Amino acid sequence: MDAGRGRIHRRRFLLLAGLPLLSAGAGTACAVRPRSDAPGREAPRRDASGSRVRTDLEPLNARFGPSVGSLAEAHWLGYDIDEAPGGSRTVPGPDSRIRLVGVARLAAGGAAAVTGRAEYAFTPAAAPSALPAELAPYAPVGAAWQHSPHFDTYANREGSGGRPSGEYHFDTARDLVRFDLLYLFT
Repeated sequence: MDAGRGRIHRRRFLLLAGLPLLSAGAGTACAVRPRSDAPGREAPRRDASGSRVRTDLEPLNARFGPSVGSLAEAHWLGYDIDEAPGGSRTVPGPDSRIRLVGVARLAAGGAAAVTGRAEYAFTPAAAPSALPAELAPYAPVGAAWQHSPHFDTYANREGSGGRPSGEYHFDTARDLVRFDLLYLFT
């Protein structure tokens, strides 16, 4: 009889101790999780097909506009690469790795203005890495991409927007820039 009573007391203890811990954990998770309706945070727009493709220019112009010039049009994705497919992180961590990938149109002559600078030594490039499926319709077939590791180093210098790494490819005939960047926030 004492063994049965001991189990009941242990269960009661676990229930009384566990509920506040579970509640605190759930409250913390809700407080930490970014909300799409929070001021200054725009949720990725989804069209009728469910695509996450964004077309807003302000975040891109703020991040790398000073390096590439003002953007006139863009189709891009920005997402946490550690996020689970269901839309939330599986294990919270101190670091965030945000991928910015897309194709953007510069103002007339913008691509030539960047690629024409001798210090960057742009050269014709092989096809850049594959874009996510959602962006494939926005990448022109047969583009004459140019790339410069020197420009990547210049454009990816550390700033208040995290530590970026990645590549920029330019097509001067269409005034396009194709970017695939990774920002590490610690």
